Amino acid sequence: MGNRPRIKDVARRAGVSQKTVSNVINDHPNVSPRTRAAVEEAIAALGYRVNLAGRHLRRGESGVIALIVPELDLGYFAELSDLIIREAEQHSRTVLVHQTEARREREMAALDGFGTDFVDGVLFNPLAMDDDDLAAHRSRLPVVLLGETPQAGRHHHVTIDNVRAAREATDHLLDAGRTRIAVIGGRPPGPSGTAELRAQGYREAVEARGLAYEPELVRPARHFHWQDGADLAAELVRSPRPPDALLCLNDPLALGAIRALYDAGVRVPEDVAVAGFDDIALGRCSVPSLTTVSPDKPGLARAAVKLLMEEIEARRSPSAPSSREAAEGTVSAFEDSTPGDPAPKEIVVGHTLLVRESSGPKS
Repeated sequence: MGNRPRIKDVARRAGVSQKTVSNVINDHPNVSPRTRAAVEEAIAALGYRVNLAGRHLRRGESGVIALIVPELDLGYFAELSDLIIREAEQHSRTVLVHQTEARREREMAALDGFGTDFVDGVLFNPLAMDDDDLAAHRSRLPVVLLGETPQAGRHHHVTIDNVRAAREATDHLLDAGRTRIAVIGGRPPGPSGTAELRAQGYREAVEARGLAYEPELVRPARHFHWQDGADLAAELVRSPRPPDALLCLNDPLALGAIRALYDAGVRVPEDVAVAGFDDIALGRCSVPSLTTVSPDKPGLARAAVKLLMEEIEARRSPSAPSSREAAEGTVSAFEDSTPGDPAPKEIVVGHTLLVRESSGPKS
C-alpha cells in the first residue's frame, strides 16, 4: 500500500500552492472557481482526506463534543441526538452521546466532561440538577444547555417557549369543543421545569376561557414513558367525571393514553381528544395519527451546535498548546475559568402545532 497522499501532493497535481489547497479545504471565499475545481479534482484523483485528528491536535483539542441526554429510548432524545450528530459533522466534530437517566450524580459528572480532557465542550439536557446546582456550577468546559432548565446560570441555553406551546395546544382542544381537559405529565406550580411550564400554559388557556382550573386534572408522570400515559389515562376515564380531552406532555404519554382508551372502549377523538408534545416519528403513523406540538428540532440542533462552536473558539487558550503537550495531556485545551465571563445567550426556537386525527371534534 502506498503512502497516504498529503496536502503537498494535492498542490503539486493541481499546480497551486499548499496554502491555496488549504483555502479550498476550509472553504475560503477568496478562491476562483477555476482554481477550486482544479484542487477538488486533484483531491478526488489522489484520494486525499483531511487529517482531522491532526488539525484538532494542533489546536489543542480532541475534536469530540459530548451530548448529555436523560434517556435515548425516548423518541425525542433519539431524534434530537441524530440531528445534533449530523450538525456537528458539518463542523468536523465527533459526538460522544451519554445518558444520565436523570440522575443528579451522573449529570454533575457529565457537565465536567467526566473529569477528563477527552471532550472540547458539552451539550447538556439536565433534569435532576436544580437551580442552585446550575447557578453555582463553573465548568472548565464550554457548555450549552438544551430544553427547559430552572436557571441556566452561566451557560448558554436553547429551548422552545413551553408556556406558549402548551397554551396553543390547549386552545386547540377548547376550540374543538372540549371543556374538561386533563394534563398527563403535568406538575403543579414550582421549579420552572418543562412539565411545570407546560402545565402553566394549560392553566392560562383554561382560565382565559372562563373555565375553572381543577388541580385534580393535572396528573404527574413518573417516567414519561408510554406505560405512564396508559396508566394515567385508565385512571382518568374511570373517574366519576372523566375528561373529554387529554393534553399529554410528551408523545409517548399520548400514545400510551390512546392505547388505554382503546382498551376501555373509549373512542379517540369522538369521546376523548388527545394531543401530545415533541412530534416523534411514531405519532405520525399511529391510529389515529397524533396531534402534537412539534419543536423545531433541526433549528434547535443548529443553534446549539453553533453556540457551542463559538464558545469553544472563545474559550481556547490564547497560546494554544503544542501537539506534543496536547497528546501527552500535560496542558488543558481550555483555561480553568471563562475569560471575561460573557453574558450567557438564550435562544428560543420555534414550534408548530400539528393537528392530526386524534383531536377531531366531539361526536
